Amino acid sequence: MEPFTFYHIYHHANDPENLFRSDENYRFFLEKWAKYIEPVADTYAYCLMPNHLHALIKVKDEKDILNLRGFQNLEGFYRYEKILSKHFSNLFNSYTKAYNKMFHRKGSLFTPNFKAKEITSDAYFTNIIFYIHHNPLHHGLCSHIADWPHSSYHALISDKLTRIKRQEVQGWFGTKEALRKFHDQAIKGLEQLENKFT
Repeated sequence: MEPFTFYHIYHHANDPENLFRSDENYRFFLEKWAKYIEPVADTYAYCLMPNHLHALIKVKDEKDILNLRGFQNLEGFYRYEKILSKHFSNLFNSYTKAYNKMFHRKGSLFTPNFKAKEITSDAYFTNIIFYIHHNPLHHGLCSHIADWPHSSYHALISDKLTRIKRQEVQGWFGTKEALRKFHDQAIKGLEQLENKFT
């Protein structure tokens, strides 16, 4: 991953496990996300679902990342990559350890490697935000995007305090209302397409 670059992050539970079994699990994971990912990346959108997760991040300035405590003795690009990898590893390992203790289980919870796909255009950026928020609806977990409580959708269309880069996301769409309308229109477009072929 490169500095000042957007990535779509996604990760999945080992079948047939779930990553989250309760509201407390979702809350705890977000706490760990804030602890381990915020030092290295800004979060623009996310969605947590029972067996997988999606997030849109922007990797921070290389200089800030290289100054993180505990990594000053590493060198060059390897050093930078090592820090990013370590922070994501710490996130997933820390959550797995707590999850295993809570549910009296052993072993890995996540599949071996998370995915990080670079966002390469403005259109990709806006579409991936919708894709992330639409995931629970796509998987039949809710009847509308706004019904799913474990995503950034509500934070992005409200004025409540949030860790999400809300102003930047709203600015990308133009306004908060434009962001909301984009989601609604995209859902209608998908429904019309599905009705056409069913």
